Amino acid sequence: MDLSDVAKKLGVSESKQLIRKAAELRRLCDVQFDSSVIGVGEVCKAVICLEISATRLGVLFDRQCAIKLSGMSEKAYTRSYNSLQNGLGVKNKLDIRELAIQFGCVRIIPFVRKGLSLYKDRFLSSLPASRRASADFTRPVFTSVAFYLCAKKHKLKVDKIKLIELSGASESEFSSVSASMIDLCFDVLGISKEKKDPRDVKGNRELLDVLPEKRKLEDGGYSSDADEGEEGSSYKKHKRMEKHEYDEWKTSVLESNKQSKTKSKVASKKSTQTRLSFLKETSETQKLEAI
Repeated sequence: MDLSDVAKKLGVSESKQLIRKAAELRRLCDVQFDSSVIGVGEVCKAVICLEISATRLGVLFDRQCAIKLSGMSEKAYTRSYNSLQNGLGVKNKLDIRELAIQFGCVRIIPFVRKGLSLYKDRFLSSLPASRRASADFTRPVFTSVAFYLCAKKHKLKVDKIKLIELSGASESEFSSVSASMIDLCFDVLGISKEKKDPRDVKGNRELLDVLPEKRKLEDGGYSSDADEGEEGSSYKKHKRMEKHEYDEWKTSVLESNKQSKTKSKVASKKSTQTRLSFLKETSETQKLEAI
């Protein structure tokens, strides 16, 4: 399908500069790598090149219409868009102020700038001197992650998926940078009562085994002194009651089986009779008759 026809269906055919830029990107894509390897067909490639061009030139672009035209799901289209953009080496430029205006979070602008600057300083100081010169913080994913964490800390709702799309990063990359920022700048970007990952809790279970006094009752350990005088939760009570009832039932079943085995042994002894030897008696009788 011709690029002009695709642009016409997307409603951006009036901008000749946009079409020329998209055609340039498509030619670059054909030269550098095979887009079919990452699951991007010709129509989808044309749509993505048009969206990249529209984003760089500041032209309004209907992404929902683009997804429908590409024949892919929204998640698959976003993944293909990010892969193609990274393959071309095209970087989006994210401005903190523009993000704040777009998401309605203008008051967190100074906090985002402070958090991003602090993260850069602490990250560089943690690297050896030979690697500090190669550190690259120009990627938009750092700006989007700092913006998201600041909004979350100030209890402001922002669309995480939209931020990932604007940054051109994958979900795993966004999560990785987010974890790194929280570790290094928890005092500025972290939240005190964040829910822990169950995998991390499971991974630290050996620490509970080392300290029995810190183990929970349901883990087979002992409660701490502070919890000895307090009532447990109803769920824990219910679990303990169920375990107690199960132990009682198990004991009664074992005793019943033991008693039944004992009775069967006694009955088998009573039913056993002494065998009589008639052959011996018959031979003695024959001897007497012969005499």
